Amino acid sequence: MVRLGLVVAQFNASVTEPMAEEARAAAAEADAEVVEAVDVPGAYDAPLAADRLARRDDIDAVAVIGAIVTGDTAHDRVIADATAEALTQVSLDRDTPVTFGVSGPGMSGAEARERVEKGAEAVNAAVEMVRTLP
Repeated sequence: MVRLGLVVAQFNASVTEPMAEEARAAAAEADAEVVEAVDVPGAYDAPLAADRLARRDDIDAVAVIGAIVTGDTAHDRVIADATAEALTQVSLDRDTPVTFGVSGPGMSGAEARERVEKGAEAVNAAVEMVRTLP
């Protein structure tokens, strides 16, 4: 059984809570276990939590979910780029799959709510990576 850590950004909770439900359902369907879930304030805060989970011996992979919606500035792109880069670095530094189930940037809240399946996609990618890597 694949053992997962799950990081859930609470900013835009109307999107991320259903994403977390989708993630948990996908884990059960894939015969994986969410060993620990960590709620963080926003997507930008996810890399530290992902790193802590990736350090644990009882976790095979970490799935990160969140929603970054557009505002009046390019802030959403800055947050998304920084988060993606940091999560990639965690994965490489810890030699542990860390998947990016973050919707956005460049979308409205309504568009993000239409993409709650990203939670399941992040879990499925994490499980697949564990099963694929030697």
